[in-house]
Amino acid sequence: MEKTALILEGGAMRTTFSAGVLDVFLENKIDDFNGLFGVSAGALTGISFLSKQPGRTKDISINYINDRRYVSVTNLVFKHSMYDFDFLFHDISDKLMPLDHETFQNSSCNFTAVATNCETGKTEYFEKSDCEDIFAAVRASSSLPLISPMIEINGKKLLDGGITNAVPYQKAIDEGYEKLVIVLTREHGFRKHMETNTTMHVLRRFYPNYPNLIRALFNMHKMYNRERNEIDKLELEGKAFVIRPIEPITMTRVEKNTEKISALYEDGRTVAENQLEALKRFLVS
Repeated sequence: MEKTALILEGGAMRTTFSAGVLDVFLENKIDDFNGLFGVSAGALTGISFLSKQPGRTKDISINYINDRRYVSVTNLVFKHSMYDFDFLFHDISDKLMPLDHETFQNSSCNFTAVATNCETGKTEYFEKSDCEDIFAAVRASSSLPLISPMIEINGKKLLDGGITNAVPYQKAIDEGYEKLVIVLTREHGFRKHMETNTTMHVLRRFYPNYPNLIRALFNMHKMYNRERNEIDKLELEGKAFVIRPIEPITMTRVEKNTEKISALYEDGRTVAENQLEALKRFLVS
């Protein structure tokens, strides 16, 4: 039987779209993937999918996005991170909206979080069964430049996986997965532009001792556009099934409007429901 991989792009609050898609998957028993590769907030969304808790990712966003303990400038000032991942992984995941740790840990699906090594400027992959603390790896994968501190794992200083590998389809192919289901958070045809000179100047001032990280950030648009071109090709060849927003998502990384968040979740559900039968045919063909 062919191995199937679910691949989740990041995008901060844009992944609310992915949460809607994945909840439709769970409700229709499309949850038997051999591997899951998550980048940044896509990795966070993948956790609730593997714990088989539909609605959890959406509810966390809606219930806590305006909670200063979770997302705030105060966190950035005092904890050097806009998002308080301690609050997410402990207060929320252990008490307020508990994660089903047992189901997640016992999942037969190989879960991989993708991060960027700040010293080498290369991608690092953390697979759950080989990682001492997969949640630390997910935290690293989700730590955005400028608004999050580097996360250190095994002596490696890490940031957001989307810097070097926004959609890790090639990693899945290299590991022998024949069928790829890719959930994107940008519409068809979207391509990135190079960061402005002002942004690059700020990044150089902020990370003066990490030239390889700066180089990766400078070339991030090229990496992303190359990946999107290849994904379009894989889709045309029938090697990948791609689910993406129909229209551009107009949402900031720290979107506070819960109505917009709810609407984006429903968009994800609608797109997934409309493609459900075609996805089933792809998976069994």
